[in-house]
Amino acid sequence: MAEPEPVRRMPRAERREQILDAATRAFARTGYAATGLDDVAAEAGITRVLLYRHFDSKGDMYRAVLDRACARLGTAVGSEGDYDEGSLPALMRSAADDPDGFRLLFRHAVREPEFRDVVDGIRSASAEVTRKELAAMIPDGPWLDWAVQLVPAVTLEAVIAWLDAGQPDPDQAAGRIAQIVHGIVDVAGAVDRPKGYRDERRTRQ
Repeated sequence: MAEPEPVRRMPRAERREQILDAATRAFARTGYAATGLDDVAAEAGITRVLLYRHFDSKGDMYRAVLDRACARLGTAVGSEGDYDEGSLPALMRSAADDPDGFRLLFRHAVREPEFRDVVDGIRSASAEVTRKELAAMIPDGPWLDWAVQLVPAVTLEAVIAWLDAGQPDPDQAAGRIAQIVHGIVDVAGAVDRPKGYRDERRTRQ
């Protein structure tokens, strides 16, 4: 019987990143509850004992995975609180660069009460930015509130569906999703629009 290959020694920070990479892949495949530390260790090619040198528990490891995915997203998209024509392409590039991390944030963690606070923070910030952007296009009221909730949700689901479809037409994909968003804005803004109301988005185009 062949002897197991010895685990190569790495600097602590490098080993931690390797474990987080493996954990991201493992958790994205089967979710938090169905993924054990043995699964992560096997994915990383290391022993379970070595995992415990870096993380106190599976929950500690999972939160580190989510925090890293969140930080990468913030770096890619920016945290200035503004939306511009580069925001959606940046979001899609971030998703393409770390698809498993993106899915964990917006497909898995949202269903896991223990970790939902990470996603709720992102969604709250997204809603704030969306309201700021749409306030000039949609009259204040329930339809603005509706659009503020729907636009980020549809955008994220569209990006995940794009990942699942194999990332088709990457150069034009952001434009296609933007058309969906514009449709939501048009529908919301067309309801009970005050006489003389100006569509600032169309004015700026």
